[in-house]
Amino acid sequence: MAHDSFEEVQVGGAQIAYRRIGNGRPLVVLNGFAAGFAATGADWDPSFIDRLASSNELMLLDNRGIGRSTDDGQPFDISKIADDAACVIGMLGIERINVLGWSMGGFIAQTLALQPPGRITKLILLSTDFGGADADLASAKVWSQLIDMSGTPHEQARRLLSLLFPSDVAESIYREFGDIVAAARARLPPGLFNRQVAAMDAWHRTGIGNRLREIKVPVLIATGTGDIVIPPSNALRLVNTIPGAWLAQFNGGGHAFVAQYPRPLADLINSFLELA
Repeated sequence: MAHDSFEEVQVGGAQIAYRRIGNGRPLVVLNGFAAGFAATGADWDPSFIDRLASSNELMLLDNRGIGRSTDDGQPFDISKIADDAACVIGMLGIERINVLGWSMGGFIAQTLALQPPGRITKLILLSTDFGGADADLASAKVWSQLIDMSGTPHEQARRLLSLLFPSDVAESIYREFGDIVAAARARLPPGLFNRQVAAMDAWHRTGIGNRLREIKVPVLIATGTGDIVIPPSNALRLVNTIPGAWLAQFNGGGHAFVAQYPRPLADLINSFLELA
């Protein structure tokens, strides 16, 4: 049976917590913006995680200030969060590791892949973009709704889910998980949320678009064709710029298509990681 534990690492001004589960190849899993669910290592679709953990040892990180992780209340950017992940990997003593990032976690994963000493073996980027002025952004309406913390936690949850999933899926997701999402929103520290918003804004001013060709490891890029938070056109730009990258498009998938297609996506990722 795959082991499942929670561990913590002290990293300059923060304590980074992660869930460790599974057996096999080491795979760091990086979650996204705190506006999406609670964005902790415990919030991934269970069937997606179980399928990945069947052949990988997963380290599911809580970004600084989120979930079990703490932070020092200071501003940070994507590079700082990538440094946190790099420190966790280094303290684990893992020489070579695969990295998966969803949404903002994809920003972190790309940044991590460009850092020395080059520990990354393969990279999986889900529902993400490369930042900078050339990235295609959500509409002003979608972005304003994404960062809107007004209303009750349940009103926030319904609004959020309408952005993460297509309309025919969002309501059923709300009926099943609305209470969980609302509770997570109620626990979200406003200061931390604002610092993440600032980090996202900075990424979309700078990013790493001009360095994508420096990523030399195998990369799998996957997106939902119905994503309105990070338009799927960004995935096409990524695959056309990163040498040898793979692209998978999930028809009708929203920004959180991981929860719509958990088993097919996990099987695709496992197949990608199994290749020599």
